[in-house]
Amino acid sequence: MAGASERGALYRPIVPNQHSRVTYAELFFDLVFVFAVTQVSHTLLGRFTPLGALQTTLLFLAVWWVWVFTSWITNWLNPETTPVRILLFLLMFGGLVLSTSIPKAFDSRGLWFATAYAAMQVGKTVFLWVATPPNRTLARMNAVRITAWLSLSAVFWIAGGVAEGHTRLVLWVAALTIEYVSPAVRFWIPKYGATLVSDWVVEGGHMAERCAGFIIIALGESIVVTGATFADLPWTIETVTAFASAFAGVIAMWWIYFHKGAEAGSEQISRSSEPGRLARLAYTYLHMPIVAGIILSAVADDLVLTHPADHSDPKTVLSTIGGPLLFLIGTILFKHTIRGFLQLSHGAGIVALAILAWFAGGLSPLMLSLVTSAIMIMVAVWESISLRSDAPQSRSEKPPSEKSQSEAASA
Repeated sequence: MAGASERGALYRPIVPNQHSRVTYAELFFDLVFVFAVTQVSHTLLGRFTPLGALQTTLLFLAVWWVWVFTSWITNWLNPETTPVRILLFLLMFGGLVLSTSIPKAFDSRGLWFATAYAAMQVGKTVFLWVATPPNRTLARMNAVRITAWLSLSAVFWIAGGVAEGHTRLVLWVAALTIEYVSPAVRFWIPKYGATLVSDWVVEGGHMAERCAGFIIIALGESIVVTGATFADLPWTIETVTAFASAFAGVIAMWWIYFHKGAEAGSEQISRSSEPGRLARLAYTYLHMPIVAGIILSAVADDLVLTHPADHSDPKTVLSTIGGPLLFLIGTILFKHTIRGFLQLSHGAGIVALAILAWFAGGLSPLMLSLVTSAIMIMVAVWESISLRSDAPQSRSEKPPSEKSQSEAASA
């Protein structure tokens, strides 16, 4: 009984109407993924071919998935307890092995990458299983289901690490497909069926803050890449302008996500009757294109800075337009999930970027960067003005009962 009580104490205490804060241990853990995101962007820069882009996309999806699954685990477990902290430190070590293997994951370090990934995914889920006391039947079965799915995918990860060439890619695609499908089918396993989304008890404010933190990681990596590249270049009018354009684009992305969307998402998931369902859709799946768009934009900034006046080749066009496009697609879907309507400013930005793609080949990389940054700034300003104009109206439209109460109080 004492053992069960101790294991139960590893769970994060949830206080009604109070957000659980992100702990220092979680922020410390995130430092590894600053490095991981940098490795992903540099890998794409070094092999910007159709096959290289496919491989890098797979590596990015793996990095995102291992991070977001860890965020789910630390939403359930309490990182202020010593066993959970030790778990995070071990995961940090695995994350370092994973990150350092990224550039050569499809060459000499495939088995290192696969082993680190599988160990992180299966290891932390087994820890969750063991940390859940037997009397918490639903939570314990949830851990069993997740462990079963991740153990299955681990077989494909390790087999891919041993294999070579296209076989490795096929096996890793299969492994990643298993993992991405598993939450959508609610971790169904034979005999025991699927878990109920209502059983995924999450602290919504914590989940929202964790994902917002990863957006900061991605934006910070973009600033680091841009600054490091700019520092090594001659400071001409073209490079200085390209640097300013890249910085303006990063600010616009921050504004679009954080000015209203992040706070609205946190409030919505905190009030939701099914926070697990919202966490799965809005924060687990829909944040992927947002982060991918930021990383691809960082690649574009590097290409524009190094060749601002050259001809815009396909990889420059794809990254310069594709990054903001992915970002806006992700944010419009995310905000639709939390607000219930499609943001017109984001839709206009997506259309503008699609139109720009038709003429992009005739523009220099610098001009292309300036136009895409201008579109992102337009989206940020438009949304800010529209939401500000809606606020007074929404406050004035009180329900009749609320109006009568306020009138009675004034009388």
